Amino acid sequence: MSDTINAIVVDDEGHARQTLITLLKAHPEINLVAECENGMSAVKTVNDLQPHLMFLDIQMPKLNGLEVLELLGDTAPLTVFVTAHNDYAIQAFEKNAVDYLLKPVSKARLAQSVERIQQRLTREQPTHYRQQQQTAAQQLNQPSGPIQRILVRDKGDVHVIPVADISAIEAADDYVVIHAGGQSHIKQERLSRLEAQLDAQQFCRIHRSTLINLDYLQGIETEAKETRFANLKLADGSSKQYAISRSGYSKLIELL
Repeated sequence: MSDTINAIVVDDEGHARQTLITLLKAHPEINLVAECENGMSAVKTVNDLQPHLMFLDIQMPKLNGLEVLELLGDTAPLTVFVTAHNDYAIQAFEKNAVDYLLKPVSKARLAQSVERIQQRLTREQPTHYRQQQQTAAQQLNQPSGPIQRILVRDKGDVHVIPVADISAIEAADDYVVIHAGGQSHIKQERLSRLEAQLDAQQFCRIHRSTLINLDYLQGIETEAKETRFANLKLADGSSKQYAISRSGYSKLIELL
């Protein structure tokens, strides 16, 4: 790569964003190509401009910094976290992050960070750090309780799906189809991994390939001794039927 490092700054706080941009002007090797005021804008900007480097706030509404990295996956640029909270970021990223900066960012600390970025870009392949960042983000983003929303990336767009709106999730090889609010969203994810993150009292695996939200369950229909179907009533008043396996039926009865 050239000596110029194309970078973006992502922070929902305008003052913090402008302060960092001003400090970066002292480093001509950093070429600021965009600034973003939220996580969704960051995902779109990275896809459009493919910068080498991203200064990324962690605490942002709707889509936090860790979720931004999760959505970007392998397309994420090298990332420096900029955060006012050192309770978990410092410990988690001290080995894997390109760098982290605590707010308010000082000139001296930013200079150290830029030097560190240049050294690593010189001696290491960026993909190596992207993999480290993604692994660290996944580890950090493990929720302490059931998740409340699922993020789905569709090209440059990001859909935030509240869990309460999801009626069912079906497996399709390495993907899942999420049914919510009359729409179906495809996400690259294992059904078992999603199941582990959802509330086990609300979602039931009624079949190897089907997970349903019990809040939408209207009834169980039996056609033969071992042939049963779960009837779901959707938000628009329509109905949807899913097959129940023998083990799925046992789980379902246990929860009801």
